[in-house]
Amino acid sequence: MNANELTIAAARDALRKGDLTAVDLTMSCLTAMDAGDGLNAFVHKTPEIALDQARAADARLAQGDAPAMCGIPLGIKDLFCTKGVPSQAGSNILKGFRPEYESTVTTRLFEAGAVMLGKLNMDEFAMGSSNETSCYGPAVNPWKVDDRQLTPGGSSGGSAAAVAADLCLAATGTDTGGSIRQPAAFTGIVGIKPTYGRVSRWGIVAFASSLDQAGPMTKTVRDAAIFLQAMAGHDPKDSTSANLAVPDFEAALTGDIRGTTIGIPKEYRMDGMPDEIEALWARGIAMMKDAGARIVDISLPHTKYALPAYYVIAPAEASSNLARYDGVRYGHRAKLTAGDGITEMYEKTRAEGFGPEVQRRIMVGTYVLSAGFYDAYYNRARRVRALIKRDFELAFAEGIDAILTPATPSSAFGLGEMASADPVEMYLNDVFTVTVNLAGLPGIAVPVGLDRRGLPLGLQLIGRPWAEGDLLNHAHVLETAAGFVAKADKWW
Repeated sequence: MNANELTIAAARDALRKGDLTAVDLTMSCLTAMDAGDGLNAFVHKTPEIALDQARAADARLAQGDAPAMCGIPLGIKDLFCTKGVPSQAGSNILKGFRPEYESTVTTRLFEAGAVMLGKLNMDEFAMGSSNETSCYGPAVNPWKVDDRQLTPGGSSGGSAAAVAADLCLAATGTDTGGSIRQPAAFTGIVGIKPTYGRVSRWGIVAFASSLDQAGPMTKTVRDAAIFLQAMAGHDPKDSTSANLAVPDFEAALTGDIRGTTIGIPKEYRMDGMPDEIEALWARGIAMMKDAGARIVDISLPHTKYALPAYYVIAPAEASSNLARYDGVRYGHRAKLTAGDGITEMYEKTRAEGFGPEVQRRIMVGTYVLSAGFYDAYYNRARRVRALIKRDFELAFAEGIDAILTPATPSSAFGLGEMASADPVEMYLNDVFTVTVNLAGLPGIAVPVGLDRRGLPLGLQLIGRPWAEGDLLNHAHVLETAAGFVAKADKWW
C-alpha cells in the first residue's frame, strides 16, 4: 500500500510511531495528484506550502505532543479562503482573487498541523449537483462504467473525487443542500454535514447563509470523527457559530447501538425509486436491526415540500450574498467601452463572470424577494421550512435516536447526461438531503454497496441536533456491517 492510500487514523498512528514521516506522506500524495490530473480534482496545487507544512509537522511530531491531524495531507475545497492562495469558488468572477486572510476552518486545521496539498474543484459558488458548473470544467468520478466519464457529484465534486482516488487522505467540503453527502455517496466515501453552527462559516464564500455548513469528506467514519474534531468549535467571528463544547467524536465510536431506535420515514419511499435503492435501504435496515437497534416507521409529512421550499430560500439568500461581486475591488472586471458608466460595468462584469446556473439562481432569488412576490414565495417557503423542522423535532421527541434513508436517488450518472433544458431534473438529486439542511440537523452518508454496474451506493443517517457523536457511532456500526471495501480502478 502506498502512503497516500492510508486512512487518517492509520497515518496518525504511523506518524506517531515514527514509521512514516509527514514529508514522505505528503510526497506520496503529491505524486498521486500529478498522476490523477485526468480527474481534474485539484485546480490549484500548493506543493511548496505542503512540504513546508509537512516539515513543520515532522518537527512537532518529534516533540511528542502533536494532535491527531498533525502531518495529515488534505485537499481544501475552493470555497474556503486560504491566505495568498487562489480562492475562486469555481467562478470566473473571482479570477485572480487571493485572500488576505484565512478561513477559520483552515486556520484550525493548520494550527493542528494539517498539510494543504491544494484547492479542489467544485460547482460554481457551490450551485450544482454534478460539478459541471465549475469554471475549471467538471471534476471526474474515479469510478467508471463502459468508458463513460461519470460525475463525482456536487458541489464538493473535486473533494469527493480526490479522496476516492487517494490523491489526499481527506478533504474539506461544504453542504448547503447535500453537497457533501451526495458526492460522498457517488464516490464510495464518507461525508458528514454537522449541525448548523457546529463548524464556523467565517472565511467560506457564502451561498445560502442559513443553510451552508462545512464538514469533512473521508475514507472512513473514524476519519470523519477525527477530522470533524479539528474543524469544529465556537468562533466569535461567526454570529451563527454555537458556543458549545466539542465532544471527543472518536471516543463516541463504541460500536454499540443496542437499545437505540432508528426511524424509517415513509415519505422517503417515493414513486419511481429504483429497485436497487429500495434493496439497499432494506439491507441497511436489516443491518441496524441485527446490531440491536429497534426499527420504527415514522412520518415526516412535510417532506414533499422540501425541494420547492429549498429552491426558493437558497436562491433568495444567494441573490443577496452574490450582490457583492461587482468588479470594483477584486476579481473579474469587464472591459468597458467609451460612454460606459458604473451601471454598465456592473452589468457586463456580472454577465461575464457568473455562469448560467448562478445567473439562473440569482434571477430566481431576486424574483422571490421582489415586491409583490415576497409573501407568495419567500415567506411561504420559510413557513414550510419551520414545518419541516417541526416534523423532525416531533420524531426525536418520540424517542428516535437516528433516521435512516437513502443518500441519493441513484448511483453516479454520466457527465452531460443531466444537461437538460429543465434544471429541475438536476435538482431532484437533492431530494433525500435538503430536509437536513432546512432543519439544521447533522447528516452523514456511508457507502454500503454497489449497484448492478459496479458503482457505489450510500445510505444516509440523520441525527439529533448537536449529537454528532451518536450519529457517527450509528454510522460506524453501519459501515462495519456493510464491509464496503471496493475501490475504483485506477484508469486515470
